[in-house]
Amino acid sequence: MYEYIEDRVLEVANYIVESGATVRQAAKKFGISKSTVHKDMSERLRYIDPNVAEQVREAVSYTHLRAHET
Repeated sequence: MYEYIEDRVLEVANYIVESGATVRQAAKKFGISKSTVHKDMSERLRYIDPNVAEQVREAVSYTHLRAHET
């Protein structure tokens, strides 16, 4: 995998974990498509850093649950 892709994946992942952002919010923040964010988080991240991948899964699940609490 190209280094610039790994860098992007980690940068987006850390943003999601720290801010609790949704895939849509992360895509807008980094100027990439939602499908790219989704592929980065669901496929690429687990090979780059499995620990961060788990943190992202937890953050996204929590964000998804929070959005439905109304």
